[in-house]
Amino acid sequence: MNIDWAALGSVFGVSLVATVALVGLFTLGIVGLSKKEAASEQGGSAALATTGAYACFALCVAAVSYGIYLIVA
Repeated sequence: MNIDWAALGSVFGVSLVATVALVGLFTLGIVGLSKKEAASEQGGSAALATTGAYACFALCVAAVSYGIYLIVA
C-alpha cells in the first residue's frame, strides 16, 4: 500500500483552513449579535451589527451546505 503524502497534506491543509474560516465566521456572527444587545441596552440602533451577524450566519450555512453537497453528489 502506497500513501500519497502530498495529497494527504493538501487535504489536511484545506480542511484546516476551511475549519478556521468557518469558526471565525460563526464567531463574528456571535460578536455581532452581542453588539446588538449592548447597543439596545444603551438606547442606540445596531442595524449594521445585526445585518453583519446574519450575513456571517448565512455564509456559515452556505459553506456547510456546499460541503454536504460535495459529499453527497
